[in-house]
Amino acid sequence: MLIAQLSDIHIRPKGRLYKDLIDSAQRLRRAVAHINALQPRPEWVLLTGDLGDEGHMDELLHAREILDGLAMPLLALPGNHDDREQFRHCFADHAHLPRQGPLHFAVDAGAMRIVALDATVPGQHHGQIRGEDLAWLGATLQARPQQPTLLLMHHPPFVSGIGYLDAYRCFDTEGLEYLVRQHPQVQALLCGHVHRVMLRRWGGTLAFSAPSTATEIDLRLYPQARPASHAGPTGYALHRWDSAQGLVSHVVNLDEQDGPYPFF
Repeated sequence: MLIAQLSDIHIRPKGRLYKDLIDSAQRLRRAVAHINALQPRPEWVLLTGDLGDEGHMDELLHAREILDGLAMPLLALPGNHDDREQFRHCFADHAHLPRQGPLHFAVDAGAMRIVALDATVPGQHHGQIRGEDLAWLGATLQARPQQPTLLLMHHPPFVSGIGYLDAYRCFDTEGLEYLVRQHPQVQALLCGHVHRVMLRRWGGTLAFSAPSTATEIDLRLYPQARPASHAGPTGYALHRWDSAQGLVSHVVNLDEQDGPYPFF
């Protein structure tokens, strides 16, 4: 099966640009069209947070209008730029989302199970793992120990080395790492937040952050680096699963490139 992953689309209200520079809505439209044109098509699309930029309903409804153009079902998780209650209201027709509290969910998606952990902190930009989050996740994973599972979060649970990103990372992740290590059915932990592709072996599985469709955060690994980003490259992730080979993840670049050329 194929699963596409979008992240950090940062839609603004209609007629507004992200950071007054980037047409994030048009970039999302291009991503939706690209996913719909894939052969074979993905069976699901996952969105790992930051649909809007300021969390207002007009942003979320604008994003929803574009995302409704997807030819396959969408499973969306809020990020630190999304207001949890506005997000819940915007996706009120998604029956898998809880009606109160954190927006954790678990969905059987064919050969795989999709489990999402909402570790956002309302009104803050960092993430945090709470005891009740671990209790919910432990019970959810224990219920289907043999089913291959993708775990979703918005914030990666590790330090990236980019100081101005790590200030807003997910905190108190030790218990989460221990819990994931006890459940080898978790094939990968898929995240967003950092607007970059990052990989780390974590909790006995692979933690992977998807690119943003809006901007890419600069790779500045020196101390006291000033925050910066670029208008590209932008893209999404495509995850392929089969029982023989396991999970293989690809990064799809949406920026215009010359080609295609004959391989030989």
